[in-house]
Amino acid sequence: MRDPLTRTLLILTFVTGIVDVVSFLALGQVFAAMQTGNVIFLGLGVAGVAGAPVLAPLIALLAFLAGGTAGALLARTATPSAGNRLQLAMATEIVLLGGAAVLAALVDVDPGRLTAYVLIAILSVAMGLRNTIARGIGDPNLATTVLNLTLSAFVSSTPTGIASESELALRAAAIAAILLGAIAGALLLKVSLALAIATAAAVVIAAAVSSRFSTFREDDGTTLS
Repeated sequence: MRDPLTRTLLILTFVTGIVDVVSFLALGQVFAAMQTGNVIFLGLGVAGVAGAPVLAPLIALLAFLAGGTAGALLARTATPSAGNRLQLAMATEIVLLGGAAVLAALVDVDPGRLTAYVLIAILSVAMGLRNTIARGIGDPNLATTVLNLTLSAFVSSTPTGIASESELALRAAAIAAILLGAIAGALLLKVSLALAIATAAAVVIAAAVSSRFSTFREDDGTTLS
C-alpha cells in the first residue's frame, strides 16, 4: 500500500477481525469493536427477545467508550507526531491483549460468566482506544474497527461518484484485512481462546516493531516520525 502508516492500519484492521470473532464466538453475542452490532443486541435484549444478551453488549459499549476517551486524552497529551501517537496506542493495545490472553489461559471462560465479562471489557477498551487514535491520524477510508464508511465510500468520494483506483484499492484491502482476520480468528479459536487473543497481540507487536522504524506521511505529504 501507499505508505507505512496505511500498512500499519491495515494490519490493525486484520487484528480487529480476530478480536471481534473471538468476542462473538467465545464471549457471547457481543463485539469488541463493532459497536453498531452491540446496540442491536442490546435493543433485542431489552425487548425481551429470547436468548438476546443485555449485560454483555452494555459492557462492551461502555468499555469501548472508556477506551475512546482514553485515546482522546492520549492524543492530546502525546507529541503531535502521528507515528508517536500510534506507537503509544499499539503499546497499550499490546498490554491489554496480552493481559486478556493470560487471563483466558488461566481461567475457564464461558459466556455469561464474570471472566467473559472481564475479557469483553478489556478487548473493548483496546478497540475503543485504537479506533480513536486511528481515526485521528489515518486515512478516513481506513478506520480499523468498522467498515461501514469504507463500504459506503466505494462510490461516493468524487464529483462523478466514482472513487479513484487508489482509493478503491485501499478500501478493498481494508475489507480483505478484516475478512482474513475473521477467518484467522475462527480457526485459532478451534485451538484455544488464549491462542487466538495471543495471536492478535503478537500481530500488533509485529506492526509496532515494523512501524517503529518507518516514516509516516500524511496525505498532504508532511513527514511524520
